[in-house]
Amino acid sequence: MARVPAMQAVVDVLVDEGIDVAFGCPGAAILPLYDAMQGRGIDHLVVRHEEGATHMADGWARTTGNVGVAIGTSGPAGTNMITGLYTAHADSVPILCITGQAATTKLHQEAFQAVDIVEIARPVTKWAVQVKEAAQLPWIFREAFRIARSGRPGPVLIDLPIDVQKQMIEWDSSIDSALPVSTVKPSPARVERALDMLLAAERPLILAGGGVVLGEASDPLRRLAERLGVPVGVTLMGKGSFPEDHELFAGMAGIQTSQRWANAAFLESDLVLALGARFGDRHTGELSVYRGDRKFIHVDIEPTQLGKVFGPDLGVVSHTREFLEALLAELDARTAPARDRAWVKRLGDLKAELPRKEDFDCTPIKAPRVFKELNEFYGPETYFVTAIGLYQIWSGQFQRAHLPRHYQVCGQAGPLGWEIPAAIGVKKARPDAEVVGVVGDYSFQFLVEELAVAAQYDVGFVLVMLNNEYLGLIRQSELPYEMNYQVDIHYDDHGTDNVKIMEAYGCSGTRVEDPGEIRSSLEWARKEAERTRRPVLVEIMIEREGNAAMGAALDAVREFEAAD
Repeated sequence: MARVPAMQAVVDVLVDEGIDVAFGCPGAAILPLYDAMQGRGIDHLVVRHEEGATHMADGWARTTGNVGVAIGTSGPAGTNMITGLYTAHADSVPILCITGQAATTKLHQEAFQAVDIVEIARPVTKWAVQVKEAAQLPWIFREAFRIARSGRPGPVLIDLPIDVQKQMIEWDSSIDSALPVSTVKPSPARVERALDMLLAAERPLILAGGGVVLGEASDPLRRLAERLGVPVGVTLMGKGSFPEDHELFAGMAGIQTSQRWANAAFLESDLVLALGARFGDRHTGELSVYRGDRKFIHVDIEPTQLGKVFGPDLGVVSHTREFLEALLAELDARTAPARDRAWVKRLGDLKAELPRKEDFDCTPIKAPRVFKELNEFYGPETYFVTAIGLYQIWSGQFQRAHLPRHYQVCGQAGPLGWEIPAAIGVKKARPDAEVVGVVGDYSFQFLVEELAVAAQYDVGFVLVMLNNEYLGLIRQSELPYEMNYQVDIHYDDHGTDNVKIMEAYGCSGTRVEDPGEIRSSLEWARKEAERTRRPVLVEIMIEREGNAAMGAALDAVREFEAAD
């Protein structure tokens, strides 16, 4: 077998695993890998901060379903990646972070930029490993891809000492292939029991979590819902897994990102079939209210998720698509009676009775009006990216999504600054698609330097900013304390001039202060992003102390605006 540079074998694996883009920042301790990447068909974007690289890889992975790759050198490069690893771990996103490292002979001597990144990263990865033997490199990378993709997907980290990178190994890429990823199939007995419970329920509800999106299970979900006439609600991570204009769409229940009618429908249900949902606290709120007298079937690919928040009446370990296909097959084998449509009719009545107002014409602009404009202007094929804050909550309440993987949100970790780099990753994954990042004025500035990456590499997308010149979510969280302390970031006329920031990076933007100007500004931004192939900002000045509906329990959500 031929002897080749170890990093050539690593790049062979990356290319064979479907990696055609990587995001990173070169440094002395990772240069052998960069040398091997030259001319190998991997499009590399030089980031301005390694956290940005991880979020770009994250956005790319969420969009493609493949493993996103972020690269950094030793020391602070790895520690800068921790937030991105945590975000991917929390949301079950498969990414691979590759870090350089000091020579193995120097690791015990406090060498320059030598840090035990494996131990630092271990709690926020599925696997973190330092390669000490060069001959293991291709196999460790193959295993990293297998682990990232298998079961509940997630991030991995591989640390590469510089002396290991420089070695030669025996390798023949022509006889190598990816390691198989097994599919978790459900127990037939539990599928039968689940169907028994569904058919026996009078007001069943299917809850589609992020596992439906990750499991590419939207099609069988829709087929099952339509055959049984069972409404489908979504979690924040499951948004887009079921079309929101469908008669059976039951909205999003929760204490923050939710609709009034969706909470009411959930509280009237008598059985919930939860698919790939983790029962996050922002979804459930007070558990005694959430659980009530209804029964729960919990389906998850990860066994330890079952019973983690509360014990379900029936737990099923399975890939969501495999479970739904098995349930449909079991349904085919039976003569199921037609379901009474009273429950579906009741859902329609709740939608009509419990809306939230969004067609505000006042100035300052109210946030719901922004999402009304977004819903009307952009089509279902648009990819949306949003992060954390009041704007995320308003987005969950008002913004509509109809296709899986088209609504990207950092759900559990909620790192500020995620939107810009994630949007870059989404656009690199779908260069012909329209990509829109919905951002807050504070989060915008956390990783704003990544605008330079988008400008340098012609990655064009639109940013829609809701600017209240506040740490808005924290200001609202301070209301029970009767304080407004250290959350106001206003100064001069409009605080930071975000349009000038865009211009400083060679991009463009406009400020909107009248609701009647939103539509024309979005039209301009679309054309400008296409013309310049760079990010374009539409900064919308919203009322400074507007509040989003939220509460501690599904039956105790406080509404701050009068309904239609």
